[in-house]
Amino acid sequence: MRIISGTHKGKRLIAPKNLPVRPTTDFAKEGLFNILRNRYDFAEISVLDLFSGTGNISFEFASRGTPKLLAVDAHFGCVKYISHIAKELEFPIDTVKSDVFKFLEKHGTAYDIIFADPPYALDNESFELMIKLIFQNSLLKEDGVLIIEHPKHTDLSQIKHYTDHRKYGGSVFSFFGLQ
Repeated sequence: MRIISGTHKGKRLIAPKNLPVRPTTDFAKEGLFNILRNRYDFAEISVLDLFSGTGNISFEFASRGTPKLLAVDAHFGCVKYISHIAKELEFPIDTVKSDVFKFLEKHGTAYDIIFADPPYALDNESFELMIKLIFQNSLLKEDGVLIIEHPKHTDLSQIKHYTDHRKYGGSVFSFFGLQ
């Protein structure tokens, strides 16, 4: 994986092979950040990265100047890798090793952007629960956006707070907001 833009543009990162991850492709990531840069000043927002895996999305935000990032993943190796790279590149990324659903039940800080990239095998009930917990616990700021990456065969358009989606190859980003 590589960082597409910002202070570490072009930096290639090689995650350990034993991590159970599927990093967002550069093509999809570039499309997503083109949308977000028209809406947000990255230097003035906070980001929560759920199911953060290799930290690919967190690293991209950090390289673009985002000052407050929290990456959450249940896998110790993923959290360790993100923490190591964040320290090495002097990125302001905090990490939490936790089951995402348990984290969402207890966490109380609101964010401008919440990005979630759960396993592609996640069922629709779990997607609904995740979205419900985020909105029920006011984890998204008023003008914030929840972005969920999922496979193209998953349809989240009927879930409350859905606003839009974008397709990039086999990946889809569904957007949710307070409207």
